[in-house]
Order: sequence, then C-alpha cells, then structure tokens
Amino acid sequence: MTVEQSGADNARWVLPLGSAAADGWPVAVDDTVAGWQHTSLHVATLAAGEERSLAAGEWEHVVVPLNGSVRVRPDDHDDVVLAGRAHVFAGPTDVAHLSRDVAFTVVAEGGPARVAVCGAKARTRHTPAVTVVPAAQVPVELRGAGAASREVRNFGVPGVLDADAIIACEVVTPAGNWSSYPPHKHDERRAGVETELEEIYYFEVRPVDDAPEGADPVGYQRVYGTDQRPIDVLAEVRTGDVVLVPHGWHGPSMAAPAAHLYYLNVMAGPGPERAWMICDDPAHTWVRDTWATQAVDPRLPFGDDT
Repeated sequence: MTVEQSGADNARWVLPLGSAAADGWPVAVDDTVAGWQHTSLHVATLAAGEERSLAAGEWEHVVVPLNGSVRVRPDDHDDVVLAGRAHVFAGPTDVAHLSRDVAFTVVAEGGPARVAVCGAKARTRHTPAVTVVPAAQVPVELRGAGAASREVRNFGVPGVLDADAIIACEVVTPAGNWSSYPPHKHDERRAGVETELEEIYYFEVRPVDDAPEGADPVGYQRVYGTDQRPIDVLAEVRTGDVVLVPHGWHGPSMAAPAAHLYYLNVMAGPGPERAWMICDDPAHTWVRDTWATQAVDPRLPFGDDT
C-alpha cells in the first residue's frame, strides 16, 4: 500500500462530529449505518435538566457520563443517578447497564453534562434489568510501558459488568504516546484464541497544560486489513469524532505530542460467547517484549488534576 492510498476507506468508516446525528444526538451510530450490525453509540451534550430518550427493543445499553452528572430514568424501574466527573481525563465514572427491552431517559443532573450511551444487540433480557457499577469499583489497568503506556478503565468487560453481549471500556493515552498497540484484531471466531467483535471508537482530545489558547488538539487512528478482507483507514480525530472498525488490524491510536487522547470502545459480535480475545499483527507483536525493560509513563494514572 502506498502512502497516497492510505486512508482510502475514511469516507465510509470515519464519522466526524455531526456527520452521524439523529433525533437530537450529535453522535448516533447503530445498525442503520451500512455494514454495521451489532453495536451502537449515542452521545449528547445536555444543558442542566435537559434530557434525551432511547428505545431499547433488542438493544442493551450502558450509560457513561463523559462530564457532569446524569439521572437515568428507566421505564418501570427506579431512577439511578450517576455522579460522573469533571471530564473524561479526571478518572473513572459510575456507569449504568440497562437490559434489552428497557427504554430509558437520561437527564443532566445539577448542571450541564455530556453523556455517552453504548449499545449492543442482546439475545436475552438480563436480570437485574438495571445495574450500576460505581466509579470506585471500576478496575483501572496501566497497560504497556514507555511510549506505549496507557490507562484502561475496564467498567464494561466480562468479570466486571454482567451483561448479555456488550463489552466496553475507556482508554486514556498521554500526549505523545501510542495505544491500541501492537495493532490487533478480533474479527474471527477461533475457540480460545479470538472472538468476532465489531468495535466503535469515540474520541476526545485535551491540549497539554502549556498549550496556547486556541490550540487545535488532534489524535490519529489507524485501521488496516488483509488481502482477503481489506480495509484502509488513517484518520485525524478530534473531540466527538468516531471511527468504526468492522474488521481488520486496528492501531495504533496516536496521541499527538501536544494533546492527551481519550477513547471509548464499544464491542459486540455474533458469537454465543461474551469474550474479548484478540490476535496481534505478527509483524508487530514483538513490541510487547520490550515493555519488560521500560517503566510505565509516570503521568499515569490520570486524575482530577489532569
């Protein structure tokens, strides 16, 4: 593949903020997108007291406050309040899981808020129908080392969140680092080795503290395929942008030297097992061996002072 060809599939799989809006959600991705089947994502910025609603049907959901607090009002169930956080770089947040067939409304609680609602097609109605994972119970993993150091908040993975199909997490990458690295894939069902999962990346970026006023923080995302299943994405991303990964190797996710990078991952697939098993690109898996002799980036974990 030549440099001139790279990014040939951006128009199909990269959704800049506002390009996939619907029903008051500036980000609205679901199976109405051509070639997309198993996952969804809705994101909105709400004024204090403002609300958005979603039907459920066969979709289960996880509500993730990006900044501010939200009240979740499920049909025929008690409300829950998610305390949230100041911004996505300030640490984990409470999240709420809602089973399929549970429609709900989210309301900005006590001030403005931005909220993401992750979704996946679910085969069965889950019990209990509404579950909260408090921020204090979200496992925070420092993955990689050196310039591949990143922070992973595993609020929606098997073993932490009991769900039918959805897998979700947040990743924060300090300015200048790479994450989703080595490049990896999960697009085949191979027992004990790899699961078939499509994946949504939702991005936010934050300039470093000494950036001048008016700085334009960006990050970058790479997705590439095989000769049998080609895909070619090389995208510059800003806050609110989405990259869809239907298949193929994905990574690195690159934080520019002047901006920290956040992304929310949403995954699900057609297989009967809810599991997150990946396969590295063999050309790059050696990178993992280098981490044993490197320190984790001292800027991690991020916190309220970031």
